[in-house]
Amino acid sequence: MEAYCLKCRTKREMKDPQQVTMKNGKPATKGTCPTCSTQMYRIGKS
Repeated sequence: MEAYCLKCRTKREMKDPQQVTMKNGKPATKGTCPTCSTQMYRIGKS
């Protein structure tokens, strides 16, 4: 799954994506950037 990395400022393929639920109950996907290891989030159902 692709997500935007705030540190690299580019769209990258997410490493180790996990389905999570945010505090407001909406679904999201959480993973890490393969280049800089920053956490990445993609909000919405995937």
